[in-house]
Amino acid sequence: MTRRSAEVRLDALLRTACDVILARGLPNTRTADVAAAAGVSQALVFYHFDTKDRLLAKAFAYAAEHDLARLEKVLVSASTPIEKLRSILKIYAPTGTSKGWAMWIDGWAESMRVPELEAVSRRLDLRWKQGVTDVIEAGVKDGSFACTDPVGAAWRLIALIDGLAVQVTVHDKVISRRQLAEWVRIAAARELGIDVDALV
Repeated sequence: MTRRSAEVRLDALLRTACDVILARGLPNTRTADVAAAAGVSQALVFYHFDTKDRLLAKAFAYAAEHDLARLEKVLVSASTPIEKLRSILKIYAPTGTSKGWAMWIDGWAESMRVPELEAVSRRLDLRWKQGVTDVIEAGVKDGSFACTDPVGAAWRLIALIDGLAVQVTVHDKVISRRQLAEWVRIAAARELGIDVDALV
């Protein structure tokens, strides 16, 4: 097997693992389930990942990295800090069926028991918080935002979205996505000393 074909097969395995995890949940996903869905042997799965925990951690990271790529695109754009924040809030908040959020919620829960997954979860989570912090700091620097604690503001906003996203994802119809977005915009406007309409 060439290096390129091995990379393609690994990518396909990770995509399949994500699908299986979304259907079964992280704690209920077995390497045998992923192998069967991918049409490969369990031995091949273990060849790539060594352990079930490593497979789950890599699949979780694979899914999250797609969203982080969207974040990075916003961060390096020529947009203003307000435009960047508006985009990030839309990317981060749950949309549609919230499949990504279902995986994050599962990932957080399993991270309490699986050290390898906890390390991946923490690293990815901190990248989001750092991205929001960078945008807030840029906005403070150019006068768009009035905020004396960009790090704290970023953590509070992400924590608010995380908490509300759990409600929207787990408890269907308790609050709407529209209400979630409005509450987040209000909180962001208060944190950053801007008009809420600037984030619509």
